Amino acid sequence: MRLSAPIYQLKRKAKRLSRDKNIPLHDALDRVAATEGFSAWSMLAAKAAAMTPANRLFPQFHPGDLVLVGARPGQGKTLMSLELAVEAMKSGHRAAFFSLEYTEQDVFDRLRAIGVEPAQFDDLFEVDCSDAISAVYVVKQMAAAPRGTVVVIDYLQLLDQRRENPDLAVQVGALKSFARDRGLIVVFISQIDRSYDPQVKPCPDLGDIRLPNPLDLTLFDKACFLNNSEVQFSTAS
Repeated sequence: MRLSAPIYQLKRKAKRLSRDKNIPLHDALDRVAATEGFSAWSMLAAKAAAMTPANRLFPQFHPGDLVLVGARPGQGKTLMSLELAVEAMKSGHRAAFFSLEYTEQDVFDRLRAIGVEPAQFDDLFEVDCSDAISAVYVVKQMAAAPRGTVVVIDYLQLLDQRRENPDLAVQVGALKSFARDRGLIVVFISQIDRSYDPQVKPCPDLGDIRLPNPLDLTLFDKACFLNNSEVQFSTAS
């Protein structure tokens, strides 16, 4: 059975219902679950955990891959990237989340939104929200990372926002070489251009990536795009 929306959106719906109807949150969650065909929220959550796109996609990633995760705001690209990191940690690998957009608390809150308590993977997960994030910075921080580590960069278009940083193409090229040399999986969260029209196609694609600066998109080995619960996966190169 396919859910009508991602689980985090269903949770938001339940919270609104709890406020509007002045009922306990657990009752609201069960009501939302009933509209999805489940007798209780716990059953819906268990089903969602077993059918996330991340646990289907992660086995297709290989050490050395550069992965692009793109979507318009609010479509779940950050959560998808975190789910990929969680899949890595479930298999015993490390994961790191470098963000120029969020605080550490924001990242932890988003982990909880997908049902993951940060302490569960405390020894495998690190968050870095430094303003100095760039390819050189990531390479330095991940120099000793073991093979199979998943590195999420949030997000692609911000990497060269500081004038002292190299061009975006140079940075992505450097991270590609680093990923292949060290056997890491590097996931870039990416913005989508405003010209993307969901009425024309259900999901954006490489042609819809917002590129304020030139970048050869064939540098990416895999790509995942999201829109309105649709997920499109492809080999980008």
